[in-house]
Amino acid sequence: MNKIEGVILDWAGTAVDFGCFAPVNVFVDIFKNAGIEVTMDEARAPMGMLKIDHIRAMLSMPRVSALWEEKYGRAFTESDVEHLYAEFEPALMASLSEYTDPIPGVIETVEELRNQGLRIGSTTGYTNTMMEVVVSNAQDKGYSPDCYFTPDDTNSCGRPYPFMIYRNMEQLKLSAAWKVVKVGDTTSDIHEGVNAGVWSVGVAVGSSEMGLTLEELSALSAGEQEAAIARTEKSFVASGADFTIRTMRELPGLIDRINERIAAGQRPGHVQLQLK
Repeated sequence: MNKIEGVILDWAGTAVDFGCFAPVNVFVDIFKNAGIEVTMDEARAPMGMLKIDHIRAMLSMPRVSALWEEKYGRAFTESDVEHLYAEFEPALMASLSEYTDPIPGVIETVEELRNQGLRIGSTTGYTNTMMEVVVSNAQDKGYSPDCYFTPDDTNSCGRPYPFMIYRNMEQLKLSAAWKVVKVGDTTSDIHEGVNAGVWSVGVAVGSSEMGLTLEELSALSAGEQEAAIARTEKSFVASGADFTIRTMRELPGLIDRINERIAAGQRPGHVQLQLK
């Protein structure tokens, strides 16, 4: 049947950890320990990638790279990447369980999708070891997809490579890429979905791309909230998203609209439209 068969969700910033704060704070800290002051925007920019790739991407940023050369008198090396990652992993593991609360609306949305017969997969920038903590804690709190795959399952080829999505499709027996929706909260998620040929959707509220806690978002005026959402949606669309949604609660309705487009012969990438 020509309709969506499965949905593949990101984890932090999409399904759990509103604002995706578990990793970003650690990235800032490990660079500070190395004598380099990075901004929150710099720490967030590569979010969604395999974490060692994330560190490498940060070190490759012109400003951060220049600070590194100023501090150490040389360009960064792969040994520097590995040293920073060796600090990153245990620091993240120490606090990761505290960042596993499902984002509001996720549990109910997943239940609704399952009641419609859809299968629920997931991908992540976390490693298998990290996901053991995240998955067990999220399950205790009511969220559990049908399967998950990490870059460890794809020879360390994480986002923007599409291979974790393909592993989900294999596991869940999803028959075609255009019958799959990928939802994420970073530009890396969008690139992953585009490269896999699936419908790529960015979720704004709670996203790493927006970078606000629930309390910070709630403290904004209505106009400021709208502006923050619009900026986030614009970034997703610029990265190739087929659609954007404000919250996960809008996903079932969006899937109905995608099914209408499929019935009309459209495929992912055919048009890029924001959900209004």
